[in-house]
Amino acid sequence: MAKAGIERIGFYGGQAFIEIAELAALRKLDPARMANLLIRRKSVHFPWEDPVSFAVNAARPIVRALDAAQRGRITHLLVASESGIDFGKSLATWVHGLLDLPRGMRLFEIKQACYGGTAALQTALGLLARDARPDAKALVVCTDIARPVPHSYAEPTQGGAAIALLVGADAAVLEVEAGASGLHGYHVMDAFRPDADQETGDADLSVLTYIDCLQQTFAAYQAAAGPVDFREHFDYLAFHTPFGGMVKGAHRTLMRRLYQAGGADTEADFHRRLAPSLAYCREVGNIYSGTVFLALAGVLASADLDRRRRVGLFSYGSGCSSEFFSGWAGPEAEAALAQAGLAGQLAARRKLDMAEYEQVLAANRRSYFGEKDAEIDPGGLSDLYRSAFAGRGVCVLDGIRRHERRYRDA
Repeated sequence: MAKAGIERIGFYGGQAFIEIAELAALRKLDPARMANLLIRRKSVHFPWEDPVSFAVNAARPIVRALDAAQRGRITHLLVASESGIDFGKSLATWVHGLLDLPRGMRLFEIKQACYGGTAALQTALGLLARDARPDAKALVVCTDIARPVPHSYAEPTQGGAAIALLVGADAAVLEVEAGASGLHGYHVMDAFRPDADQETGDADLSVLTYIDCLQQTFAAYQAAAGPVDFREHFDYLAFHTPFGGMVKGAHRTLMRRLYQAGGADTEADFHRRLAPSLAYCREVGNIYSGTVFLALAGVLASADLDRRRRVGLFSYGSGCSSEFFSGWAGPEAEAALAQAGLAGQLAARRKLDMAEYEQVLAANRRSYFGEKDAEIDPGGLSDLYRSAFAGRGVCVLDGIRRHERRYRDA
């Protein structure tokens, strides 16, 4: 596959958001620490939304733009998530049915915390490379929703969204650079989801592990791709973004280690090559398996793409698994990204005040993992449903009957 990579990108970031400054005031969080997060808003999901509905809403525009013959070329569906809804049955089966995709395909789910999306992309590329059909394509969908931890500094960062990637030989969004990849992983209890109700772990350990993995994966990338210069080899950078301050600190550490770079040089490099990747992340929060691709979208939305530009990507998943890889983006990426309509989607979300946000958090337990039966009635959230969902045609969870989740269009 000569130009294998991402052909199209789709996005769904929910229908509502909260202002982080208002959440900080409500929770009485330290303003100085909050400023370091480099985040302005985060998406909030409702009880009638789950990882399946998010995935379908991200992928539908891509699938609907294809004719029957083009849909028939999709031979693989990979869904990456750390927000699964069943121990055995894959999210991909629900997504496959709701997207009305052909039955002659391989479909499965991948879980490796926030690295899962990159694992799915690399797996898809490997499967396509050995496919007998040169026109075969894969659909990769990264979908996650948060289990916010109230009254913690993690809560402002815990968002949720889905990113869909059509992968094939006509890589208009990003041509993944073959052989240019560095890997690093080991066992660590930095962040995890031990049950349906919580995300937990050691925040300080998570930051240290992230920084360590960035350094180790870049060293492995150099071993694979040659003695490349971090400052000169990549036109832009897109890192997995739990929050912007973590990305900035990791970049600063790597610059000091590699070049003993001073504050001014490091700051200039950050703003030139890495800050563009925060454009959407700071409006949505951490979306877990898809965050590195949301960072990539931020780069492409603001990059100078008058010619092909090399983008360095760092993907990290707690627990941990990580990869530094690279790809090429050119003038056609701008049009491909515009089709996804990220900026318009985010601008159309409804703002929740803090009383509404607390009400939504309490109601979301109705559709958690493991529910056998649930009536997904907006009830006290009827006004929010009417203002944010009714008539918009997005996929929503309609109810759960004997563990079977049923969906409809709003």
